[in-house]
Amino acid sequence: MAKKELSLELIEEKLSMITELLTPEEKQKLLMHIKIQNLRKNDFVYRDGDQPRDMWCVVSGKIKVLKEGVSGRSQLIRVLKPITITGHRAFFANDVHHTSAAALEPSVILRIPLNIIAEIIQQNAKLAWFFIKDLAVRLGSANERTVNLTQKHVRGRLAEAILFLRDTYGLEEDGCTLSIYLSREDMANMSNMTTSNAIRTLSAFAQEKIIAIDGRKIKLIDMVALEKINKFG
Repeated sequence: MAKKELSLELIEEKLSMITELLTPEEKQKLLMHIKIQNLRKNDFVYRDGDQPRDMWCVVSGKIKVLKEGVSGRSQLIRVLKPITITGHRAFFANDVHHTSAAALEPSVILRIPLNIIAEIIQQNAKLAWFFIKDLAVRLGSANERTVNLTQKHVRGRLAEAILFLRDTYGLEEDGCTLSIYLSREDMANMSNMTTSNAIRTLSAFAQEKIIAIDGRKIKLIDMVALEKINKFG
C-alpha cells in the first residue's frame, strides 16, 4: 500500500476503534498529526531503551515484537497484524520501551504522537477507558502465556504457538494452511525453545501426520490432536 493511497478517510477508518470515541474537533486534531511510514522487512519501528514518542497502528504487513533475553537471545513476544496498535504502554508507565519492534515483512504503519493522545485523554473519558481496557486485556494474556511457557513441555508450547497463529492470522483458502509464514527461529523464540528443538518437534508433528510442512508453510492436518497436545502440554 503506497503512501498516496492513504487518504484521511482511510486513515480514519483504520483507526476507527479510536476515532469513533472522539468529538469532531478531537478527531481533526488527531488526524492532522498522524504520519505514515513504509517499512522494509526487518526495519525497526522502535528499539529496546527508546523513549516512547509515538503510538503505532499497523495498516498492512506484520510487525514482530521482540525481547532480548540472556546471552543476547531474542524472545518473540507477539506478531502484530492489521489493524493493531502498540507502543503506548511505556508512555503511560512513564518508562522507556522494554521491547523492540521490527517489520516481519514489508509493512505500512501510522505514527500517532502520544502527547496528542495524552492531551485528548485529559478531556475524553471514553478514550481513557479504551486504553485502560486494552492494557488490562494485554496484561491478562501475558500472564496466561507466561504460565504456559514455563509449565508446558516443548510439544505443548509449540502446539500452543501454532494454534495461536491460527486463531490470530487465520487460514488460507484451503482451510488448513496458516496464513503467516515464520522462520524456524521465530517459531522457536515464540515457543521459548531452541531452534533445533523447534525443528525436531515440527518434524515429529509432521511424522505423526498432525501437520504438513512445505518450507515456511505449515498445514494443519489433525486439529484434534494439536488441541490435545496444547491442552495437556
